This record gives sequence, structure tokens and C-alpha cells, in this order.
Amino acid sequence: MSSRNSDVAGGAAPEADLTGWEAAPFTGAGLTYDVYRKGNGPGVVLIPEMPGLHPGVLALGNHLVDNGFTVAAPSLFGTPGAPALRPGAVPVLLKGCVTKEFAAFATNADRPIAHFLRALARDLNDKTPGKGVGVIGQCFTGGFALAAAVDDSVLAPVMSQPSLPLPLTLRQRRDPGLSEAELKIIERRAADEGLCAMGLRFSEDPMSPGDRFKTLKARLGDAFEVIEISSKPGNPDGIGRMAHSVLTDQVREVDGNPAYEARKRVVAFLTERLAAN
Repeated sequence: MSSRNSDVAGGAAPEADLTGWEAAPFTGAGLTYDVYRKGNGPGVVLIPEMPGLHPGVLALGNHLVDNGFTVAAPSLFGTPGAPALRPGAVPVLLKGCVTKEFAAFATNADRPIAHFLRALARDLNDKTPGKGVGVIGQCFTGGFALAAAVDDSVLAPVMSQPSLPLPLTLRQRRDPGLSEAELKIIERRAADEGLCAMGLRFSEDPMSPGDRFKTLKARLGDAFEVIEISSKPGNPDGIGRMAHSVLTDQVREVDGNPAYEARKRVVAFLTERLAAN
């Protein structure tokens, strides 16, 4: 979940509204959600973080559009365009925690929402140029990006601060955020097809535990690129210990800001993996 952190130097995080986004319902795997679309070029499914398609997520979407991508952002929860920090945000989070499509506490879970996202990725791939599509998941939805890569259309999954299953126990902290059967398919794709994934987190973030990335690194090896930004006390970038949202809340658009540099790397990763040649 996005949380403002005023002690990061360099001004405010980028924000945007719904200007230019076109919404239409999309049905896949028996689920229907509105999907907001914008841009031209290779496709990227941008999954919002809690509490929804807030201004920070929309700014990330616009940044991807400006860098030559077509973005499809499903509205899985919350009110599109509403601020991240508002009285209604907590009920959205609580509802998400008990919704069966997300299975927020389950380990070794084959989540229904992953099947919807695979269908959306296939649809986006059919409608955009390039070799395949990327998927970015964040926070509550971070692991959904990797689970979506079970489908061959997904060539560039990006997990930003993946938080499910909610890390209350050691088993939950170590869980990769998808089922063993799904992870075996990802392993096979990495070995046979050169599939690569990215993971991003802040070092002291308890909601996105380091144990989860250790699990994925042990299984995927060099196919899993990790960006871990220090949020230890006294870190040189002034990142607060509560820092969580790498690609939205913590970005300051100044060279050297570690979240800004991480966002640059994500764009480069998507460009490398999706560009037609």
C-alpha cells in the first residue's frame, strides 16, 4: 500500500489523473474488471497497488506511455483516480484481504486473479507490436506479475515490493507469491526460453520480506534480477525506514534518487525484453 514519506529529498513523487485513459470492461477466466488503456507500442499490464489506480500509479502509467509502451491497467479494487491516502483506503485494503480472488494469506496459492491477468496479457499482446508483453505488479499485486508469466505472452514480469501472502509467519515470508506448479512453469521458461524477471524492494520493508526474494533467487538464479534499495538507518539517500512503494511513492525525478534509478532500470528491462527485432 502506498504511504507518503516526506523525508526523501528531491520534492514530491510524481502524480497524474485519468486524463487520456480510456476504460472498458474486460472479462477473463470468469472475472470482469474495468481496464484503463493508453499509449502505443509494446504492451505492459500495469497492476495497481493498494488502494487502487491512485495518482502515483497513473503517473507511472503515463511514464511508461511516454517511453513508448501501450499500458493496460486493470482496476482490481478502489476508486480509479482517488488519492492513495484517504479515509476510504483502509476498507479497500480490508476487503482485498478477504477476497477469494486474491487469497491474501494463502501459501502455495494458485490465485484466481492470476488467470484473469494472463487473459488480459494475451489480449494486450494480440493488440500491440513487439515480441510479447510486460507485467508490473506492486505491493498487494506484486507477485501477480510473476504468476502471469505462466502464459507465454508475458516476457517481462516485474515484481515491485510483492507483499502476498501477507508476511505474518516465516512460511508466509518465504512464500514466492504463487503456487509451486506455477513456479515450476516459470523455472522451465527461464531455462528453456530465457525468461527473466525483476524484483524490487526496500531493504527494511517488513511488508515485502527479503526471504521472499531469497526463495525466488534460489529457484530462478540469474533469471531473477533483484534491486534492493537501502532503507537502513543513516542511509545516504535519506530513505525512511517505512519506505515501501519503489516505483511510485518513493520516486523523486532527480538523478541519483535510488527509486528514480530503479524506475529507469525497469523501463530499460521492458524495452530490452519486448522490443520487436
